Amino acid sequence: MLPAPRRETPGPKPMLPYGRRTVTDDDIRLVVEVLQSDWRTAGPTVERFERAVADYVGAAHAVAVSSGTAALHAAMFALGIGPGDEVIVPAMTFAATANSVVYQRATPVFADVDPDSLLLDPAEVERRITPRTRAIVAVDFAGQPCDYRALRAVAEEHQLALVADASHAMGAGTPEGKVGSLADLTAFSLHSDHPITTGEGGMITGNDGTLAELMRRFRNHGFSRDHRERSLVGSWYYEMTDLGYNYRLSDVQCALGMSQLAKLEGWLERRREIARRYDEAFEGLAAVRPLMVRRDVTHAWHLYVVRLDREVLALGRTAVFDALRAKGIGAGVHYIPVHLHPFYRERFGTGPGLCPKAEAAYEGILSLPIFPAMSDADVGRVIAAVESVVTKGTR
Repeated sequence: MLPAPRRETPGPKPMLPYGRRTVTDDDIRLVVEVLQSDWRTAGPTVERFERAVADYVGAAHAVAVSSGTAALHAAMFALGIGPGDEVIVPAMTFAATANSVVYQRATPVFADVDPDSLLLDPAEVERRITPRTRAIVAVDFAGQPCDYRALRAVAEEHQLALVADASHAMGAGTPEGKVGSLADLTAFSLHSDHPITTGEGGMITGNDGTLAELMRRFRNHGFSRDHRERSLVGSWYYEMTDLGYNYRLSDVQCALGMSQLAKLEGWLERRREIARRYDEAFEGLAAVRPLMVRRDVTHAWHLYVVRLDREVLALGRTAVFDALRAKGIGAGVHYIPVHLHPFYRERFGTGPGLCPKAEAAYEGILSLPIFPAMSDADVGRVIAAVESVVTKGTR
């Protein structure tokens, strides 16, 4: 069910954010039902939500956790990543992708991206493989699936695990299947602004039952049984078999996720409509270039990212950002390349020049508002604002 279009009101326009989550009466009703039940955490709604997500993406298993970061961390733990290991990650991503490797006391190795799509470049991955490399993490940037066929070939040749950070990409896919079934393990974020939400939350999907069981223990302090399992068998006994974390996702949150999942396809279609309008509008603007989208993929459009052509545009990215904000358009920047953050520069000796394509892209990227509840008038506001700002700023 698509959200009702927002009514246009006279007077100053409110700030239009780059993303906004829709919560409906159905969502609230299901959450209240669980709140009034006997199980608010570690209960049956968690299992139902896991099964629903696994079935949706075409995977055998799904494990719910407390955040997308926890999902990535659980994946690294289940794969046995540890001290002395290296994991290849893209430079253009949210910091959690690399942080999850560091949590396991391993080393993230930053690979450059394709400059047109900002997706991990398989050739750059090949260049960074060493005898210590254990895994590759591909990021479906903005909601576009990576080239999993090429990445799988690299992973298999070097006997590496392939992990997908699909925080932006639930509902996306390729001819081989939906994101969530294309890598050994796939981590989703269920954060408030992502394709579906549980408020905060995450999910890992995959086909290996042993890895799924390891991650279920990891999310519950490393215990061999959770509270519901002990209740079902009538026993109080459990053992701590690993050093885990409290990464559980509650039944209350999973009720919201179940309701949201049922609406996902309609929301994705609205995102695609908005992206098509942007594409058409910006086709004639020399200073604005949307990211390239491969013809054979289904894009989730969590973000709509454009690159500003600094040879054509006299204004810098910050000036464009500020001008759009002044017009009530809440643009964003996704992301500062992770290897440029002070922590990584100081701890791992990274810095400018390591991934020049990601670094050059960062200087000119902006994320424009895109979310299902945007009205056609909202979309028109964004287009008009971008056209006005870049036209005045063109050399």
